[in-house]
Amino acid sequence: MSSIVLETQGSVAVITLNRPAVLNAWTTAMRNEIIDALIAYDADPAIKALILTGAGDRAFSAGQDLSEAHDFDGERAVEWVGEWERYYATLRGLSKPLVIALNGTAAGSAFQVALLGDVRVGHAGVRMGQPEINSGIPSTTGPWIMNSMLGMSRTIELTLTGRLMDADECQRIGLIHHLVPANEVFAKSLQIANELAAKPPIAMRLDKQRFREMSDPGFKNCIEAGRRLQKEAYDSGEPARMMEEFFKQRAKQA
Repeated sequence: MSSIVLETQGSVAVITLNRPAVLNAWTTAMRNEIIDALIAYDADPAIKALILTGAGDRAFSAGQDLSEAHDFDGERAVEWVGEWERYYATLRGLSKPLVIALNGTAAGSAFQVALLGDVRVGHAGVRMGQPEINSGIPSTTGPWIMNSMLGMSRTIELTLTGRLMDADECQRIGLIHHLVPANEVFAKSLQIANELAAKPPIAMRLDKQRFREMSDPGFKNCIEAGRRLQKEAYDSGEPARMMEEFFKQRAKQA
């Protein structure tokens, strides 16, 4: 089974994360597939807007597949940050609007990816947040994105507690733009994507370019910090210990 599903509906391209058994958690290979699809659609003149969503009804994505990251050492963690830089730079570099159709939880790096979209649609069961600290993983890109949208006070609270916000809170603070019944999330997302696809394309491209220019210094800073902090964290062994505890707890609950 492919880790993503690609389809088009008129001038809108849809990328569906397709690992529902593991809450659509992504690996390096899966992220590379998503990047390739994003680049191809952005270069296709027939495509005017994109939707990113997840398969199943439990999660948009749980973020990083911890089974892949469990055995990283400091040097591999530095390479890993470079992989995230490419993923996030691709999302930030899109010239076409990206709608995030949240079919469930968006946690960790998936929360960050959702925030890098332009418009977010969700339902009452959606939860979003930055729980990396619970796995012994320091947050660098997450606080940068959250701080630009929410301010430092809430960024600190969300990062250090690792809690997940419910959909009402996410909408109240501006992270979810539209809350609809779960069975209407994709239809609403497609409606918005079609509306955005009809906008003047040069103005759309230039607006998105300006948003990227405004946030470039912070993005570069957080990636550099990520290399430094992830190396220290993984060299300490703490992420591996915390992930091992997570796997033990999950096995007991199975």
